[in-house]
Amino acid sequence: MEKLVRKITSMNVDFGKWYTDVVVRAELIDYTGVRGCVVLRPYGYAIWEIIMSFLNHEFRKKNIENVAMPLLIPESLLQKEKNHVKGFAPEVAWVTIGGNEVLTERLCIRPTSEALFCSHFSKTVKSWRDLPKIYNQWCSVVRWEKSTRPLLRSVEFQWQEGHTVHATSQEAESFAISILDLYRDFFEHILCVPVILGRKTDSEKFAGADITYTVECMMKDGKALQAATSHYFGNNFARAFDVKFQNKNNKSEFVYQTSWGLTTRVIASVIMAHGDDDGLVLPPDIAPIQIVIVPIMIKNNAVFEKCNEIFNILNRDFRVKLDVSDQSPGWKFAEYEMKGVPIRLEIGPKDVDSNSCVIIRRDNREKITCGFSNILTEIPVILTKIKCNLYKNAEKFCRDKIFVVKNLSEFKTVSKQHCFIKTLWCGSDVCEQYIKDNFGFSSRCIPLDENQCLFEASDHGCVVCEKKASSSVYWGEAY
Repeated sequence: MEKLVRKITSMNVDFGKWYTDVVVRAELIDYTGVRGCVVLRPYGYAIWEIIMSFLNHEFRKKNIENVAMPLLIPESLLQKEKNHVKGFAPEVAWVTIGGNEVLTERLCIRPTSEALFCSHFSKTVKSWRDLPKIYNQWCSVVRWEKSTRPLLRSVEFQWQEGHTVHATSQEAESFAISILDLYRDFFEHILCVPVILGRKTDSEKFAGADITYTVECMMKDGKALQAATSHYFGNNFARAFDVKFQNKNNKSEFVYQTSWGLTTRVIASVIMAHGDDDGLVLPPDIAPIQIVIVPIMIKNNAVFEKCNEIFNILNRDFRVKLDVSDQSPGWKFAEYEMKGVPIRLEIGPKDVDSNSCVIIRRDNREKITCGFSNILTEIPVILTKIKCNLYKNAEKFCRDKIFVVKNLSEFKTVSKQHCFIKTLWCGSDVCEQYIKDNFGFSSRCIPLDENQCLFEASDHGCVVCEKKASSSVYWGEAY
């Protein structure tokens, strides 16, 4: 067991190396011969499947329909929205040859699908009766990143991207915010990761959007992770792609649009918010294995029979694994700790005799003796306690690493720590760039609830130029 643990670099020694060790040793991914492209292994993909299942369930409540768009986008179609193209140009991969023929027009491997959805909407939206259209797709996209890290920033990655068209700007913007709320509930209640919701500055917003809303998380190294986004497009794309409808007065209008999405980066957020030097610590709701049963003395018939009995009882309501392999119990303990399994049940001859077993929580290593007759009622209680504890610890860590500062002198001092810094800001791109150039902190978001600001704008000015502030801003070192 000890030898297995030593294969993981301590997060306090090298957080980046710790992260890489975990994603490989926990069998989430494997590397391939193509830079920035990884295999999402069965255990990693099982987590993604659970996430997809949960979000699909929530999407159906909002009448969101799943669709599938093509992988390839003609260059002429992509060029219709200039700001959008300019924003993605450095990351686009192109297909120029098909079979043995040089293509007459380059085809872009989708970095995102706005052009495809808009082209489709321009054909299918004719009347106000056709609105709204609320679509989502699960797919992979390609962005030719210069620097890559598994699940965090890849050349190819899995994601969910939603696209909607509406008759009014109010309806579209309201929908974009409702998706942001859905994401917040998902992160906080399912992933047990606290978040900050906000609006991106103009320099950081999505190419072609009027407003980009964001879900920002803090990882255990104090860095910021942009975990999900929801964009309000206005009718910028509608004008570029001529997406119009006849309103109730028989007048032609451009539609209003949104786009929103999250990626397999959410798995990275879980790893870096909850993991420890023994590996993953998975929230129960997304754990492919919620309970592992480890027999002590597997060749003992009574132990084997009791393990099977408990497995059959629990397997009706939970994701359970009974490990009857010939590996030693110590090896199994280390392996399932590495994989972040929330609960481990140990059953040996003494447990069979006492008609009870030992339950070990992955989050805090607490050992609980539980009678076999009570196990079906005790397990849900323990899983709930694990969820609450994970969120409580992550929330406290985040709260303790957010500092409010009023001037550059304070900013300089605090920026030496890995943290989030909250300041007032005048709204100037120049001041925003100054913080980035001098401290390496980018603007993470303008908080949606300005009442969170802990000091009055009338008393203090912009942290850089000291002129009148227009908003407060979170700053952080970003992945």
